[in-house]
Amino acid sequence: QVQLVESGGGLVQAGGSLRLSCAASGRTFSRYNMGWFRQAPGKEREFVAAIDWSGGSTRYTDSVKGRFTISRDNAKNTMWLQMSSLKSEDTAIYICAANWGSLNRWDSEREYAYWGQGTQVTVSA
Repeated sequence: QVQLVESGGGLVQAGGSLRLSCAASGRTFSRYNMGWFRQAPGKEREFVAAIDWSGGSTRYTDSVKGRFTISRDNAKNTMWLQMSSLKSEDTAIYICAANWGSLNRWDSEREYAYWGQGTQVTVSA
């Protein structure tokens, strides 16, 4: 079992940057593949980015490629999402998630067993 807590959300102007963090409890963080999802009001939850257990492989949804960077430090039990060139359409609640095993579909919610509470990101136009 792993518990996840996001932080770093807030209000930022379009074109600005923001860094989200996801802190994990316990001492098994290094065994988990990790991902970021987001959900805006009235929309389905959307995959944003993922990183494998070692940090050696990453995946991004097309809309954030080149703007967002996912990273992790297993020694600190922490994962980050560095966001730059933010757009109004990035406004959403951002949620971190954890998977143990193999990620056959990196963008599927069903691959992730553990979820955080989310942190709000609002980008003003």
